[in-house]
Amino acid sequence: MPFRRRKNTAAIPRTAPAFEHIVTEASESFLWRLDDYPWERNVWNFHPEYEIHLLRKSSGVVLVGDHIGEFGPGYLTIVGGGLPHDWVTAVQPGELIEGRDIVLQFDPERLRGSSGLLPELRELEPFLERSLRGMVFHGRTALDGAELMERMGEVHGLARFRMFLELLELLATTDEYQLLSSPDFSPLLDAESLDIVQRSLTYLFQHFAEDLKLPDVAQLAGMSESSFSRFFQKNTGNSFSDHLAKLRLWQACKLLADTDIPITDICFQVGYMNISNFNRAFLRKHKMTPSSYRKLSRQRLTLRA
Repeated sequence: MPFRRRKNTAAIPRTAPAFEHIVTEASESFLWRLDDYPWERNVWNFHPEYEIHLLRKSSGVVLVGDHIGEFGPGYLTIVGGGLPHDWVTAVQPGELIEGRDIVLQFDPERLRGSSGLLPELRELEPFLERSLRGMVFHGRTALDGAELMERMGEVHGLARFRMFLELLELLATTDEYQLLSSPDFSPLLDAESLDIVQRSLTYLFQHFAEDLKLPDVAQLAGMSESSFSRFFQKNTGNSFSDHLAKLRLWQACKLLADTDIPITDICFQVGYMNISNFNRAFLRKHKMTPSSYRKLSRQRLTLRA
């Protein structure tokens, strides 16, 4: 039976852990885990270990460094050591998504330290450097990588280690990837700062559809507006207004693709006060109008069918 960590469905505490301490079994060189969602440690966090993360089900917002995007089933990423990250799904109170994630975490220094005896491991160095910005994989690589991560849960010992090396080779040699975080992203990685960021990000995700203003979140953080604005930019890589806009447009895309709700209604449902601002923001982000996006989404669904 694969090891599954049952996640707590309680609300995220105010003192959410920022640094995740990872313990690997003495008999293993890396950690493989199947996670339910939500869980109290599923927050904006960082750790020195590298993390290969597979979203098996559900959709939501991915936060990796200063990158904000969306994920769906099959979303496969690697996040380098020290890079803050989180994958957020909107759930109802008491709702639990069983087995949402497969998480694989490993210490890169073990690989580097072993390269003296196993020189082939040195070929991974460019990949480890790229991963420090976070990478998302697509195409055949994402499909094959997801299959390997699933199969790892069925085996142990040398068989699992062989699949781990196969996965690293797959991800290190493919060109089917996108870098996520900006090269100059450098947050303040201390517990107090990350706790404030986590509470702010959680509040924004829960209230982005409302008439949300910078002073509201600055007050939550216990800072002046100007101090919080600088702090938020430094630690998320996005301005407050940009972050809010990305969340709203993410939700708008979901509603455009998955529902028949009129575009004007979607505009107000995601937090825009008038259709002109919504259309302008959508065009700037996606290089097309909301109606064009909806039409293209329907065409893709027809082709898949």
